[in-house]
Amino acid sequence: MKQLKINKNYLLLKHWWEAQDLSNYEKSFFNREIISFNQQLFRLKEKKIRIGTYGKSGVGKSSVLNSLLKKEIFSTNIINGSTREIQKEEWILKDQTLQSIELLDSPGFDFCNIKFPNKIYSQINHSDLILFVVAGDINRNEVSKIDSFIKDGKKILIILNKIDLLKKNELKEIIENIKFKLPKDLNIPIIINYENNLKNYITKIVNQYGEILLTLNSLQLADKLFLKIKGQRLKRRQKLAQSTIGKFSTVKASAVALNPFILFDIAGSFAIDTALITELSKIYGLNLKGESTRKIFQNISINNLFLGVTQIGINTSFNLIKKVILLTAPFTSGLSLLPYGPVAIIQAAIAVHSTKILGKLAAKEIFIRSKVSFIEPSIMIQNITFKDPEIFNHMNIYLSNRDFNNNFISFLP
Repeated sequence: MKQLKINKNYLLLKHWWEAQDLSNYEKSFFNREIISFNQQLFRLKEKKIRIGTYGKSGVGKSSVLNSLLKKEIFSTNIINGSTREIQKEEWILKDQTLQSIELLDSPGFDFCNIKFPNKIYSQINHSDLILFVVAGDINRNEVSKIDSFIKDGKKILIILNKIDLLKKNELKEIIENIKFKLPKDLNIPIIINYENNLKNYITKIVNQYGEILLTLNSLQLADKLFLKIKGQRLKRRQKLAQSTIGKFSTVKASAVALNPFILFDIAGSFAIDTALITELSKIYGLNLKGESTRKIFQNISINNLFLGVTQIGINTSFNLIKKVILLTAPFTSGLSLLPYGPVAIIQAAIAVHSTKILGKLAAKEIFIRSKVSFIEPSIMIQNITFKDPEIFNHMNIYLSNRDFNNNFISFLP
């Protein structure tokens, strides 16, 4: 049953990715992110979970992994900073459905001679499970790094290492201090690396939740890539949308200023506004039919009182004034035509302003309608049911931060 679920999620994610129509520019711009995602997609297909260690220099990250392997694979040294780059090793566990487990050892994040520290953080951040190793109470830098992983929606375990010389009451005090500095609404396990305690705990986690952790991390990486691509596209579309709104504002201003006939003016304005909404829908990738376009226009006009008044009431009043001016011109030897220009200019300015408002509101409405897809990675995450929320509450943090930080309203015209 588990195998069927992970295969299904892999196929859904694979089909989603194949449906992304990327330009050559986007492929080049997001090359690093695309490579990382494809590597994760391959691991999902092959059922290969990745567990990464992270922490300060000298906390014993390498020795923690060696204790899991029961072998001295990762080099250790009494001098801090013996690990200078990411090292990998396969860990074989019996009685589990995953094909393999990849362990990642990383340099201490506070070690000054590390090349490309951001790259190392990124590699660990792409792990399906992160072991954050500490050797006592945590300091400000460690808390900051833990917060970064939490905000990024990562599943982490705090591994308390080097406790051999600690007394029972000292160990209890350290654990309480660490818990006090961690988020209260997120129960992050603190595991003591003592004898087989750590190995037994991680073995249990991997056997019970390994596949779903692998799946969730794959969906999460897909969603992050999706958000980056969408944000970049919206930035480019923003300029095109602003240019389109400007062109339609000019056309409408000219038509309204020169046309003295009320019915033709209203009908013409409505036609121009409808055409603007249609063009904006094409820019934002939502091909609307005529009825849908008219419905958006009506909803915007009804919900925005100022727009409705300026579109109909004020323009109608100015058209009546212009018509009176034209009709009285023969009886005033043309003197009554003098106010015609200023009236037309005011009416044109109102037309420009109202069209810009309409364009912005329409772009927002079209964007909202076009952004929901039931095969988007975030929707797939939300559709997964968790039997043990305590294990997966980090995903709720990811989804809430995602919605808060990535609404893209700032990218609209």
